Amino acid sequence: MILTTTNIIEGKPATAYLGIVTSEVIIGANFMKDFLGGLRDFFGGRSGTYESVLKEAKESALAELRQNAQAMGADAILGIDLDYETIGSGGSMLMVTASGTAVKL
Repeated sequence: MILTTTNIIEGKPATAYLGIVTSEVIIGANFMKDFLGGLRDFFGGRSGTYESVLKEAKESALAELRQNAQAMGADAILGIDLDYETIGSGGSMLMVTASGTAVKL
């Protein structure tokens, strides 16, 4: 399955548009990650703990998006958009939403 943020795949025209596919993933950041992230903010530099949470959430959202498109019989997903949002009390949870257009090639 081809996943792309573009609206076309060069050399592989879409033969059928199957519809919009979406996925949502919500991941909580635990106390230890918050504590270590706060230290990194105080001293400066990148926060590897938060970066790994972001990566995990993004990969989970794309995997779910792929599964949803496969269930529709798609060969590819065009125009993928990823959005990140903090939710919950004090922004303690991260939500990643992914959407795109499932197509047959």
